[in-house]
Amino acid sequence: MATPEEPPADRALIRPRHRRWSAVAAVAALLAVAVGALVNLQNPAPRAADADPGRFSAGRAYRHVQTIAAQAHVAGSPAADRVRGYLVDTLRGLGLQTEVQDTVADEAGQLSGAAGGSTLGHVRNVVARLPGSAPTGRVFVVAHYDSVQTGPGGNDDAAGTSAILEVARALTTGPRPRNDIVFVLTDAEEACLCGASAFAASHPLAAQGGVVLNLEARGSTGPVIMFETSRRNAKLVDLFAGAAPHPVGTSFAVEVYRLLPNDTDFTAFQAKGFVGLNSAYIDGGAVYHTPLDTPAAMDRSSLQAHGDNALGLARAFGATDIPALAAGGDATYFPVPGGLVRYPAWLVWPLALLAVVAVAALAWLARRRDRTSWPRLAAGFALTLVPLAGAPLAAQLFWWGVTTVRPGYRELLDPYRPLWYRLAVGALAAAVLLTWYALTRRRTGPAALAIGALGWLAGLGVLLAGLAPGGAYLATLPALAGALGGLLALTVRPGRWWALAGPTAAAAVAVLILLPTVTLLFPALGMAQGGAAALFAVLLGLAALPVLELLFPVAGGQLGLAAWRARRAATLPPLVAALAAVVFAALGLSTDRFDAAHPAPTQLMYALDAGTGTARWVSQEDDPQPWTAQYVHDRGSVEADFPALGPRPMRYGPAQAAALPAPTVQVLADTRAGDRRTLRVELVPQRSGVRLVSLHVDAGTAEVRAVTVAGHPVPDTAAGPARPWSYGIVLHAPPPGGVEIELVLAPKAEKVALRAMDASDGLTGLPGFRPRPADVGVAGSHTSEMLAVARTYTF
Repeated sequence: MATPEEPPADRALIRPRHRRWSAVAAVAALLAVAVGALVNLQNPAPRAADADPGRFSAGRAYRHVQTIAAQAHVAGSPAADRVRGYLVDTLRGLGLQTEVQDTVADEAGQLSGAAGGSTLGHVRNVVARLPGSAPTGRVFVVAHYDSVQTGPGGNDDAAGTSAILEVARALTTGPRPRNDIVFVLTDAEEACLCGASAFAASHPLAAQGGVVLNLEARGSTGPVIMFETSRRNAKLVDLFAGAAPHPVGTSFAVEVYRLLPNDTDFTAFQAKGFVGLNSAYIDGGAVYHTPLDTPAAMDRSSLQAHGDNALGLARAFGATDIPALAAGGDATYFPVPGGLVRYPAWLVWPLALLAVVAVAALAWLARRRDRTSWPRLAAGFALTLVPLAGAPLAAQLFWWGVTTVRPGYRELLDPYRPLWYRLAVGALAAAVLLTWYALTRRRTGPAALAIGALGWLAGLGVLLAGLAPGGAYLATLPALAGALGGLLALTVRPGRWWALAGPTAAAAVAVLILLPTVTLLFPALGMAQGGAAALFAVLLGLAALPVLELLFPVAGGQLGLAAWRARRAATLPPLVAALAAVVFAALGLSTDRFDAAHPAPTQLMYALDAGTGTARWVSQEDDPQPWTAQYVHDRGSVEADFPALGPRPMRYGPAQAAALPAPTVQVLADTRAGDRRTLRVELVPQRSGVRLVSLHVDAGTAEVRAVTVAGHPVPDTAAGPARPWSYGIVLHAPPPGGVEIELVLAPKAEKVALRAMDASDGLTGLPGFRPRPADVGVAGSHTSEMLAVARTYTF
């Protein structure tokens, strides 16, 4: 007689006497697949400086890193001049035609912009060309050589810059490529992408377009991921798969990146119609944009992978027919051991619909074979929503709890030592899934839960096919494999140990596809978005439910003490997972403490109104840490006095006024024609080390119709939303002698009010400033340590 907990419709695929060995075999197989998938993401060992001259050597490239990242070298600084001179000398020493493009350019796409205005930069790009033997087009290998103001940029982007120098050296040792290879080392990427914008829009070598290989870094370690492509990427991806020695990349990453508020130099090239690939390593994000981004922080194996791929791709693109690269459509692709799986985008919808049909067929056959019932299938599908929603929610609550205990994490992209926290989220997702399964399997039945889970995967595949086609494979392929594995299992005589071969193979497909995704999502999104990794971890677990079932005892037919023992044993897997989550979280908190080598990041600025003699401390920290809280207390926007800082609410507090001069605004010409007034002024910084200047127009005194900065017409002069200062420009890396600005205005009052500001970096020496303790550091922000001085002028 069957018990209510194990109805006849849910006969096990494996007889009890085979269950233990089947479980061992299936789990061992999946572990082997998991190890292979993770090993595939590992970087190669770095080659020594005496390696074969025709190959990329991280040892040789690292010498460039040490020179480039000896100190912070923000655009326009003397340190940036030194780096630029080194780059020019090195490239000319290789016999390459090398020049410096010196111009003013606006920000690509107005990506961040001034408050209601425009952002520009005075840039000096380093451009070198290796002429091709019979060019069909040009290959542009791109990286930016500037750093943020708060750190030396040992990884971001000395990694890309040094890799280009080593790639250029390697290419000059062999036969000339068919196509021109142009090495573009851009300026002011950190400030505004203005260097890339200037090159793509106005340099003669860029006039005919071409293919771009952009090299970036957003961290200090990890695999090099090809995370962005231009549209119609099928041929690009084919070439990447064949030419990159370490081809890690997913079409899902492209979809995710398009949703993030991030941009690189690649954005500027794409805007001008270039095709290409964008690559970076992204783990170790705690050092990103901070003083800790030093050469010593770099994982040289990541540098080796970066350079290997760049050299292989430069040679491959250098030999291909450039115009043909834009032909065809997009591709779906993802990494597996030994290469890159890829298929054309037109297969996305057929595969998604086939997965739905296959899952429906599995449900029908399971019902026909009396393995489940339609009510149980409906219940299984509905109940699967519990872990799908519960695991991401648990992960987010977990990180909220961690940041409550350790609030300094809120200012970090990722903890300094994130491994234990990532394992904790994985274990937490497993605990949610296993607890749900233990509570529902006896009443609903394993078959109904497994098929319901595949139904959600298939449905998600259809949803992604419509919204993010490049990511549909993440759900479609595991659903299709699971359905086919289930159909195979149902055609095998019940009880045979090899009846699990199909479900195990299907679970292996899910591991190959979803485990690397979970692994890469952690550094890509950071622990603050750990719920995304937890969701995909649950999808992996749902796809493997037939194998997970082997971890639970069979209680069917048992009565009394035997049934009680089986039920108690069923609680063991979720308890183990929950205990692991607790242990991993405790290890994370105990090992990743803030200290002098791993300081808690803080963000602070100083803003002085030289006209009124008032000053403020300002911070972007939403919940100021103890060190920052001694300076800032109130919350609100400072845009009315410092419009270049934007409308975002910030923390601020009173500060002692320093004796610092504001930039001057001198009228060079003032003419009127009808209802137009043209003001030509010169904005001149009065302090050394100024990194940017800004000029805003009072909305109540005039409307801006056209702007020219240093002879460069600003393309978009539309005013922003109603604010105290309706329109402005921000110029990064201004010339020390000042910049000429022409404003065409429609006056609303007799006198026009202009708000001028300049900003430098460094708070040491300001009245009332107390240096940070050893365990308190600087947050990776473009405005950390900013010292801004402003004044209003009327003409």
